[in-house]
Amino acid sequence: MRLYFIKTPRILKRLFTKYTWSFFSDQKEIFLTFDDGPIPEVTEFVLDQLQQFNAKATFFCIGDNIRKHPAVFNRIISEGHSVGNHTFNHLNGWKNSNTTYFENINKCENLLSHQTAKLFRPPYGKIKRTQAKKLIAKGYKIIMWDVLSADFDKTISKEKCLQNVLKNTQNGSIVVFHDSIKASEKLYYALPKMLQKFSERGYEFKAIN
Repeated sequence: MRLYFIKTPRILKRLFTKYTWSFFSDQKEIFLTFDDGPIPEVTEFVLDQLQQFNAKATFFCIGDNIRKHPAVFNRIISEGHSVGNHTFNHLNGWKNSNTTYFENINKCENLLSHQTAKLFRPPYGKIKRTQAKKLIAKGYKIIMWDVLSADFDKTISKEKCLQNVLKNTQNGSIVVFHDSIKASEKLYYALPKMLQKFSERGYEFKAIN
């Protein structure tokens, strides 16, 4: 049984209004996001695809991966994309004490300190209200999503992953992919086709700032 929504329900957006789920826009613009990198095997592929379509995106990076792969991280920055904090070790906010959670976030923040935008995406989308409140007080924007590609789900096909995105993305949508080994098979299939389809329809792909 699937325990996630492909298209975020309006009721969730209304309950958690302090989180950013999408952008109200009458422009043909989409906000692609990539979680869990950077890693050479997958992030480099993503960057190559984005470059082909003159597309910008936002990468929610795991601190430990930044530490291991600084060259890939620096390429993200140098090519004009945005980066956000995804904790140092991909922690689930519901399963960790606030102290442990914030220590892990701060450890990742130290690697992002030269970035002006303070963007945070909670791993698994799971964060306690107390945790969110403190992060917002520190100046973070909590970026959730409007459309989940489900590239991480081993039970769906790569074609289904692509359809998840094509059918649900609209003006101002924040779309989630993962630049991870686990998601790579579906990502390699869906991302180029999604970029092609929406570019043909006149859409721009923008980073979140």
